[in-house]
Amino acid sequence: MISLKNKDIISILDVTKEEILYILDISKRMEEEGSSEILNGKVLANLFFEPSTRTRISFETAMKRLGGQVVGFDELGTTSTVKGESLRDSVKIIEGYCDIIVLRHFLEGASRLTADSVTIPVINAGDGASQHPTQTFVDLYTIKKVKGELENLSIGFLGDLKYGRTAHSLAYAMSNFGAEMYFISPPSLRIPKDYLEELESRNVTYHEVESLNEVSSKLDILYCTRIQKERFSDPVEYEKVRGIYKLSKPVMDELDVKEDLKILHPLPRVDEMDESLDDTSYAVYFQQAHSGIPVRETLLATVLGAIQ
Repeated sequence: MISLKNKDIISILDVTKEEILYILDISKRMEEEGSSEILNGKVLANLFFEPSTRTRISFETAMKRLGGQVVGFDELGTTSTVKGESLRDSVKIIEGYCDIIVLRHFLEGASRLTADSVTIPVINAGDGASQHPTQTFVDLYTIKKVKGELENLSIGFLGDLKYGRTAHSLAYAMSNFGAEMYFISPPSLRIPKDYLEELESRNVTYHEVESLNEVSSKLDILYCTRIQKERFSDPVEYEKVRGIYKLSKPVMDELDVKEDLKILHPLPRVDEMDESLDDTSYAVYFQQAHSGIPVRETLLATVLGAIQ
């Protein structure tokens, strides 16, 4: 029997294929049956040291729909970090106020450090340019819903693959399902070598290209990401790649693509995806965002032991 009780969700690599499918099945049930107050009396600490809209609000909504309470912050300037308090000290204090921590932080490894510092479960809501596992469960749930399966799909990752933590986590997750992967980016934003080495160890077939035109006809899923200005230390380097890919309805009409291609995007978008795409059959990114509620309800409920 699968149980996620008290399990930290830090990296998608910490989760087995069986656990992924279990989470997706429970999420489907959550969406179909609606919420119940199974987390009444529980408190979530939402600790967001980095800006967030969808992830923070969906976790808060999920916890409240399950009958729990939410404390926390969404602005670094309101915390004792500005006084010099270490992350370790902060979370060791906060664990006495709550039952579970959801952490977003600008430093890679912050979620792992937090999990090692406290005795309650920790969920990584994004750490630097590393991983974003809960977004990955949302992505997988959406893909399964719109394609009917996860096995043996061809998926293209477009845009910022160097800093794009959502792309990193999803690539790892899809390696469990026999996916063929196409990494589409400028040379300066290629997916880091260590991620490719991990995929190679899992016998994943992948291709690195610069042009979407080269591979568009092969794709079942196109996962679009924005160029992340905040990750660049040099504004000049950002300007070199800004707007390098721009999806729109006219662009899609010109491309050779499968009729049932679906486009996902973790959002927010900037200039890489035009609003003209929103009403096409390809676009599922708003549905993807809304799927964050049942998926995060599932993660909170299973990790806190309300569902086993």
